[in-house]
Amino acid sequence: MLLNGDCPESLKREEGTAEPPRENGLDEAEPGEETTGQEVIVIQDTGFSVKILAPGIEPFSLQVSPQEMVQEIHQVLMDREDTCHRTCFSLHLDGNMLDHFSELRSVEGLQEGSVLRVVEEPYTVREARIHVRHVRDLLKSLDPSDAFNGVDCNSLSFLSVFTDGDLGDSGKRKKGLEMDPIDCTPPEYILPGSRERPLCPLQPQNRDWKPLQCLKVLTMSGWNPPPGNRKMHGDLMYLFVITAEDRQVSITASTRGFYLNQSTAYHFNPKPASPRFLSHSLVELLNQISPTFKKNFAVLQKKRVQRHPFERIATPFQVYSWTAPQAEHAMDCVRAEDAYTSRLGYEEHIPGQTRDWNEELQTTRELPRKNLPERLLRERAIFKVHSDFTAAATRGAMAVIDGNVMAINPSEETRMQMFIWNNIFFSLGFDVRDHYKDFGGDVAAYVAPTNDLNGVRTYNAVDVEGLYTLGTVVVDYRGYRVTAQSIIPGILERDQEQSVIYGSIDFGKTVVSHPRYLELLERTSRPLKILRHRVLNDRDEEVELCSSVECKGIIGNDGRHYILDLLRTFPPDLNFLPVPGEGLPEECTRAGFPRAHRHKLCCLRQELVDAFVEHRYLLFMKLAALQLMQQKASKLESPTSLENGGLPSPESKPEDPPGPEAGSEEEGSNASGLAKVKELAETIASDDGTDPRSREVIRNACKAVGSISNTAFDVRFNPDIFSPGVRFPESCQEEVRDQKQLLKDAAAFLLSCQIPGLVKDCTDHVVLPMDGATLAEVMRQRGINMRYLGKVLDLVLRSPARDQLDHIYKIGIGELITRSAKHIFKTYLQGVELSGLSAAISHFLNCFLSSYPNPVAHLPADELVSKKRNRRRRNRPPGAADNTAWAVMTPQELWKNICQEAKNYFDFSLECETVDQAVETYGLQKITLLREISLKTGIQILLKEYSFDSRHKPAFTEEDVLNIFPVVKHVNPKASDAFHFFQSGQAKVQQGFLKEGCELINEALNLFNNVYGAMHVEICACLRLLARLHYIMGDYAEALSNQQKAVLMSERVMGIEHPNTIQEYMHLALYCFASSQLSTALNLLYRARYLTLLVFGEDHPEMALLDNNIGLVLHGVMECDLSLRFLENALAVSTKYHGPKSLKVALSHHLVARVYESKAEFRSALQHEKEGYTIYKTQLGEDHEKTKESSEYLKCLTQQAVALQRTMNEIYRNGSSANIPPLKFTAPSMASVLEQLNVINGILFIPLSQKDLENLKAEVARRHQLQEASKNREKAEEPMATEPEPVGAPEDVASQPPAAKDPSSPSFQG
Repeated sequence: MLLNGDCPESLKREEGTAEPPRENGLDEAEPGEETTGQEVIVIQDTGFSVKILAPGIEPFSLQVSPQEMVQEIHQVLMDREDTCHRTCFSLHLDGNMLDHFSELRSVEGLQEGSVLRVVEEPYTVREARIHVRHVRDLLKSLDPSDAFNGVDCNSLSFLSVFTDGDLGDSGKRKKGLEMDPIDCTPPEYILPGSRERPLCPLQPQNRDWKPLQCLKVLTMSGWNPPPGNRKMHGDLMYLFVITAEDRQVSITASTRGFYLNQSTAYHFNPKPASPRFLSHSLVELLNQISPTFKKNFAVLQKKRVQRHPFERIATPFQVYSWTAPQAEHAMDCVRAEDAYTSRLGYEEHIPGQTRDWNEELQTTRELPRKNLPERLLRERAIFKVHSDFTAAATRGAMAVIDGNVMAINPSEETRMQMFIWNNIFFSLGFDVRDHYKDFGGDVAAYVAPTNDLNGVRTYNAVDVEGLYTLGTVVVDYRGYRVTAQSIIPGILERDQEQSVIYGSIDFGKTVVSHPRYLELLERTSRPLKILRHRVLNDRDEEVELCSSVECKGIIGNDGRHYILDLLRTFPPDLNFLPVPGEGLPEECTRAGFPRAHRHKLCCLRQELVDAFVEHRYLLFMKLAALQLMQQKASKLESPTSLENGGLPSPESKPEDPPGPEAGSEEEGSNASGLAKVKELAETIASDDGTDPRSREVIRNACKAVGSISNTAFDVRFNPDIFSPGVRFPESCQEEVRDQKQLLKDAAAFLLSCQIPGLVKDCTDHVVLPMDGATLAEVMRQRGINMRYLGKVLDLVLRSPARDQLDHIYKIGIGELITRSAKHIFKTYLQGVELSGLSAAISHFLNCFLSSYPNPVAHLPADELVSKKRNRRRRNRPPGAADNTAWAVMTPQELWKNICQEAKNYFDFSLECETVDQAVETYGLQKITLLREISLKTGIQILLKEYSFDSRHKPAFTEEDVLNIFPVVKHVNPKASDAFHFFQSGQAKVQQGFLKEGCELINEALNLFNNVYGAMHVEICACLRLLARLHYIMGDYAEALSNQQKAVLMSERVMGIEHPNTIQEYMHLALYCFASSQLSTALNLLYRARYLTLLVFGEDHPEMALLDNNIGLVLHGVMECDLSLRFLENALAVSTKYHGPKSLKVALSHHLVARVYESKAEFRSALQHEKEGYTIYKTQLGEDHEKTKESSEYLKCLTQQAVALQRTMNEIYRNGSSANIPPLKFTAPSMASVLEQLNVINGILFIPLSQKDLENLKAEVARRHQLQEASKNREKAEEPMATEPEPVGAPEDVASQPPAAKDPSSPSFQG
């Protein structure tokens, strides 16, 4: 989403003066400001309450809203503690049954206070199955095994372990807490300087997980299905139950309900047994026959409803855990049934047919989108179908690789096979029929699906009516890449040659075009910067295209226009595509480019194309403005006063627009450049008609920046340039030459602007990646592909601020090693058959991470001896080589290959021959490498302590590898309206209008929930910002509740140890402290510190912030010695990453001095405060209030020191009889600790009167100029910790405190 705030600007600017830009190329008004008022009201119809009468319990009232459906009330009742055991019922109003799918507002006579009756309905086989499944879900509701096994969109959350679930009613019963002694000592491994990195605390055991046993067994009986004569008595199916008291019973599910029958395991007798009790619900029947069940089930349901809903709701996409504890495998009827009937996507709600994925995906796109309610409905439908499709495609891809799906071309060799399962088409990432021969063979075939997915993502985002893409999911599993696609109607019946009516099926030899496709693609060419161009086909005829040649257009039997094979939507990356006879610009050759890559499908990222065009636009404006000014100056007359008024401002700063070149995403520098650009644009536009000379100016500027039009700025790329086999007509030679130059410039721009910009942002701590994924995210936001990682690291090594980039270097090296290992692992796994999988993976991990010099692989044949050893196995995995080749790998060989891979792929020389050398040389942690490789390859390992460094036995055995999961890439549909509200809310907040901002962001939250459901990364960002706003406005309880949701959601959707989750834990700790829950705040901070140690280690700039937080809280409870350990570590880390003269370091000195003062060690206190004072004085001058504060504090310390000395002298003189007042050790007040916490976390409380705001804006502008003038980087880095004046305001509230620029860029993934 928000790429460091650059989104709105780039949109305003991309189009130049040609026409007002359209968001994402949509032809509709921006649903931001003007639609806010009237449309939102439509959504928020006021709710009302109804009374529910259910059999056997007291009537209760329920709050409902008019646009809910009747079935949503069903869901609520199936979730409530007292009605959860019913599934088969209908709701009646005044004796009339309500239709499941009607909206409440359409129900006649339903109003405030209406009474709805719950009426039990007769069962069918389907309803009986649903009922049993629901009872099983209730019994398993606290059991985390589904989350560990990665099924049904369950995932883990551990927040409640650290808060003891007591956040909600915090303020009330915890008032006395300041006084109560609390145990603050963290476990040894969390203390600064500890070398130990245990794995077990990652998933602490939750008390509720040892579930109360209600039943021993509940399964389908072997007597199913009922014979005909019993069917006619109403028997639907039979269940077998063993109660906790060891009683075995057989149960009949009939149309009227459940009762015991007289069957045993070997004897069928369907007659009712005693007690002859017929119950409409299975739970009521079990309550009758088993006292233990009755007791435990009640307790279980009580616990279930007490859990936070966010711990139970399914996530939209499956999140897998890379570690899991040893679990007992329990009997489970539903799981077993699912596995063997293999519910081939016969999802419950569409009985008897598989889903037509293509039809669903395309129909949702065709929904109307004229106003807000329609758009919400459409986006919600699109999102839902996408997440269902992704889940089905993942299941199918695993079934294909595990050999459980029959190929549609079974006679061909395995690597060429294709599959259809559940209406999804699956193909393997191998080069079938030499399709990619000229592009790199299998390697190209492996990257093509991800390139294609990026293309699908892009065209979906542009969302042109009438143009359709396929549902596409790319799954990496067990070393294979599987592409899953929805099926174009009719494509399987015809030959591909006949069906393609646009594009080329042989990479440009035969090319065809089609007017309707040109018209549709023309609409995407502006937002995607794709140039409409002509190519020659094999008969030398000119064919016009508006995409790359491989993009094919097929009209399906449904009459829709589909485009597929979008793997070259974006222009090629010339740095990795050597073309004979074409030289690259000097910036590229200096960096050692062009380098031949393994395949010829390297493209520039869309972010790079956008940044490049934006950069060119600033350049264009600058050139045009300068020339116009020169003309004006020479004419000495101005046509209109307005222009004259408009122009001096750019003149005073003609050099400004190119300023942001280096990192064109930075908010601050860009904003001012943009304002100028807008003025210039208006000036130029108003000039346009009047003066031929200014037209000339525009023409020159257009030519200089490579615009394709010479009356306006318009830069677009021809994606076919440098494609092998594509030829252009003679008449286009000049255009082709310009396009080649443009591509060279873009390749140079990546090296000369984007990579240095990234390194600068890392040096200034604008971005703070913490692990491989967040580093990759930060690179991709700037349009830098991962294959440039080696170049980024080279630049970091050569940077003057090398020490301040230490964390980036470590993360980069770790990423380089694990990515290289992943490449090797992929081919390694392809030769392993299923029975050897855990042995092979543990052997690979031993070679990769264990210090044990010669691990031996155990071949799977050890366990069992087969009689017929020599029969050839038929079902070899696709593309498999020798099945035991993996067993001979050695650590030396693997590390040699890793170094080679790093050199070949990333062009970076690693200096290590073993894992221990790598750890030693680059300061890496084995546990971190284990986490990175597991996340990248989908391995799940046993949660236990591994002795990586033992030289006597290997670290991993095959029992330690629990599972291998798929790694899934898919499209993420967006909620556009919600996003606009979120953005305008952020903008309001940055201008200081907190109340209005808060309302807009609440509105955004509503819309996000409408589209995504309750769980999503973007909702997480929204909640975090809301919490922060409530905190600033002093509403701590609301801040706590929102931040608690943000933490739970981050754990569930992004992962329990994702850097974003760590960030959320820190925010929650602050709000807990403010609500005087000190022990909870400490627990949360300790958790955040543990996770940071595991994910990265101690030496990270973020650690300084964390340790300052911990130190301050400990100081608050007078744990001074402990507090000093953390604060002094923070001081050391700050000094390293911000330089000894930084204001952050001054603040750190002050915090340490305060603790020494509390310990009455005044000499040390004075020493630290003096250091701080010196920094303030040199950085801010004598008169700055920070300097004055510091000097006051020094005086106060000196007085205390003198008083203490006097007392000591008194003692020496008079011996023990001296009459001395007892020493007072002052504990800091909670308020002062909180104030310091707010300062270090970059939160400033700003008084919000209009006048203050005006002053604030003026002040900010003045500061900005001062900073420009003095270019004092230190100050720019640090406006916050120093001045509690509102200068931090615009930043602080955007949830990016300067002190802790969250890696929140990943949290708004885009």
